[in-house]
Amino acid sequence: MSDTPTRAQAARSVLAAKKRLGLRWDKIAEAVDRSVEWSTSALLGQQTLTADQARAAGDLLELDPATVEALTWPPDRGAEASDTTDPLVYRLTEVVQVYGSTISELVREEFGDGIVSAIDFELDLHRVEDPKGDRVVITLNGKFLPYRVW
Repeated sequence: MSDTPTRAQAARSVLAAKKRLGLRWDKIAEAVDRSVEWSTSALLGQQTLTADQARAAGDLLELDPATVEALTWPPDRGAEASDTTDPLVYRLTEVVQVYGSTISELVREEFGDGIVSAIDFELDLHRVEDPKGDRVVITLNGKFLPYRVW
């Protein structure tokens, strides 16, 4: 059996080290020199870190060399990479189930027949204070890609 961790095991090691060291994602993102959203995604296995980025995160998180190396491997993306039983992930899935056709229709009306890229994409998340309970604002910003006709 190999001692080389998988991307999923590397992500678990990152989470354990983050907790053990009492670090926040913004501090880790500073070490990686990318946005907090991208850095978090990368360290959870959804983006590929460069060797320098992985080393910087590994130094801060006190990760072993094999785990640092695993952070540079291609991501394991897709439905299996996310725990859909997590209450927040489940609710985001519900948002897409309820509003997905609406978003699709409005994008099509505004831009034409195509998709919103998850490759040329940015995510922003921030808190908005509200006397009735703080709000979460999630901005999904993807490049429009029209379907090609040939």
